[in-house]
This record gives sequence, structure tokens and C-alpha cells, in this order.
Amino acid sequence: MKNKLAFREYYKRRLPHIQIAGATYFITFRLANSLPIEALEKLTEERRQINKLSESQKESAHRTWFAKYDDYLDQALHGNLFLKNEQVADMVAASIQFRDGKVYDLIAYCIMLNHVHLVCTPLEKSVGIYFGLTEILHSLKRHTAREANKILQRNGAFWQDESYDHFIRDDAELERVVKYVLYNPVKANLVQEQTDWKWNHCKHEM
Repeated sequence: MKNKLAFREYYKRRLPHIQIAGATYFITFRLANSLPIEALEKLTEERRQINKLSESQKESAHRTWFAKYDDYLDQALHGNLFLKNEQVADMVAASIQFRDGKVYDLIAYCIMLNHVHLVCTPLEKSVGIYFGLTEILHSLKRHTAREANKILQRNGAFWQDESYDHFIRDDAELERVVKYVLYNPVKANLVQEQTDWKWNHCKHEM
């Protein structure tokens, strides 16, 4: 039986996912029930319409779509804000950094109130075989969900099953994405300066 967590070049759930060996990814995962049904339905329909566009139109449309998706999350109007708990946020940050050099090269991350942005490059597990995003996120989310529920003294789903991921095409896009990730707390009006936010990190100076 094929390992469902192994590296796959393409797979599709609610969102399409493309993996390229050796590529760097911008990943966003969010808490369960962090978006209302009406917002999800609207975003899903907009994504369907984007898929009908020509290849030359898709990149710009996709960027606009993600900005809307992230704005919904930044408003933090729906669901629990478990990552607002400092002990939970610290644990998630430690779990992300623990995997640096083991399953990915960690470039940057930001932990918001109800979602996490992660920029990383999956590593080779053996010659020519890379850790799959599904495998990486399954391990990270399973561990942090279990530990967060202990901290919060609760049971039940913690993370939304599916995550958003986008492979980064070049250095210019990488710089833009990392700046976006680090600036997210300012955009969401949580702090005035990105350096004031405790739960973001960048391996290199930007």
C-alpha cells in the first residue's frame, strides 16, 4: 500500500497541492473552525474560477485570492483563538524550530492568533527522496494539537485538516513572501512594529 504521507508531485483535496523536489514553500495552516462556512464557500468558488483562467492570469489572481483568505483569518472573528495563549504559541514555535535541519530547512515563520505561516525547504530523507509536505505537516500538527489540548485541558480537533501551500519560484518571490510573513502581525493590528511580535522568526536578515 502506498504511503499517503510520502512525497507526491501533485495531489488534490479541497485545494490543489504541487510539490517540487528541492523547492521552498510558503505554507499556511489554521485552527479548526477558524473560518465561517459562508467565507469558505466564497473562497472555494473563487478558487474554481481562478482554475479556469489562462496560466498567465493565474498567478496574479491567486495572489489576490490568498490575500483575501489571509484577511479573513487576520480579522479573527470566527472560532477559538487558541494561539493567543502564550504557552500554546511558545510550544508551537518550539515544535517548528525543532524540525529545522531534520525534515526541512526553516527560513521563517509567524504564529498568529488562529493560523501559522511557515516558509521552509523540505530536506532529502535519502538520496533523491524528499520529505513530503503532507508528512511534515501531519507530524507537526499532530504533535502540537496533542500538546495544545493538554495545555488547554480540552479534547477535540485543534487544527483544520487541510493546509495551504505554494512553491516559491525565485529569490525575489522568497523575499516578498518572507517580508509578508514577518509583517503579518502589523497588518492585523496586533503590534506597531514587526519586531514587537514574539512569535515570528527569520533565519536570515531581510
